[in-house]
Amino acid sequence: MPVYKDKKYGTWYSSVYYKDWTGKTKRTTRRGFATRKEAVEWEASFRVKEAGDLDMTFGEFYELYEKDKKPQVKMSTWITKEAIIKTRILPYFENRKINEIRATDIIKWQNEMLGLENGKNGKFAQTYLKSCQAQLSCIFNHACKLYGLRINPIHQAGSFKQDEKVEMKFWTKEEYLTFSQAIADKQESYVAFEILYWCGLRMGECLALTPSDFDFEKLEVRVNKSYQKLKGRDVITTPKTANSNRIIAMPDFVAEEVKTYIGMLYGVKNNQRIFSNMSKGKFHHEMDRGCKQSGVKRIRVHDLRHSHVSLLINMGFDAVAIAKRMGHESIRVTYRYAHMFPGEQIKMAQKLSDEREDYFNVGEDKR
Repeated sequence: MPVYKDKKYGTWYSSVYYKDWTGKTKRTTRRGFATRKEAVEWEASFRVKEAGDLDMTFGEFYELYEKDKKPQVKMSTWITKEAIIKTRILPYFENRKINEIRATDIIKWQNEMLGLENGKNGKFAQTYLKSCQAQLSCIFNHACKLYGLRINPIHQAGSFKQDEKVEMKFWTKEEYLTFSQAIADKQESYVAFEILYWCGLRMGECLALTPSDFDFEKLEVRVNKSYQKLKGRDVITTPKTANSNRIIAMPDFVAEEVKTYIGMLYGVKNNQRIFSNMSKGKFHHEMDRGCKQSGVKRIRVHDLRHSHVSLLINMGFDAVAIAKRMGHESIRVTYRYAHMFPGEQIKMAQKLSDEREDYFNVGEDKR
């Protein structure tokens, strides 16, 4: 065993040779162990991970997963994944051997998650539970794909028990206009909400906007980035998906409001954010203020995107056109907002009737 006593400090250390992914022999040393046993255990754990042997704990495999996946995703994405894994997954599975976790263990974890409370509104939302299970499944899938795990136990266990579908919340045009008048006393907030509602941008996309993103002659705004504050730092990333890179036509009144607002900003440069005093917290605060003053029901800031889609549907636009504007796949719009297309089923039935009538009419003409 390559474990040694450091006579100078009275601690133990382990020095291990191993082969990296290129086949080159390398050496790593870990110092500062209080006992020889701790040094030996670290060396054994290190060799297991380097060999890709799944006779390791879930916690040890997570270290491999982090090493493999963290460089491949956006910082914001990893922070979200990490928060869920460290608070909802590792506390339950960390010390269990990953190749011994069965579907029954997954079901027990699901039941424990269903019994937890979030401290605000009772039980966790179904969407949050689904996100937790998705992160757990990603880890098992990684183990199956690259490290030889035989099966992902979540596939056998199935999903969380489905509660009744939560009704999608949105504002009608009248509700939004009532709300917007209540926040019109603060120009920055007012213009930001105008962009969210009338153009359907995500909050991060709106916060990333600069003067150079607007073409006031063509009445267009370009969406090609997103803003977030991560660990106290302002971070600009690419949008959520490839489809989110898009050009959006603005209503003329929104273009005029934005142009006037930018003109009021002292010394703003083309590449500087125009909503630098806004934040996600400020959006929520202004939403609370506007709803309280106007009496309009409280929805999430993100629900303004749903409100925009609802407005477009009521105006008669189809799913493909709406999806392009929102940066979605058209099939997602069809599935998620199908209940908002009340006339589509009637149109389909009428078209089918017309097709049948056309067939018989042609037959009568031939006779």
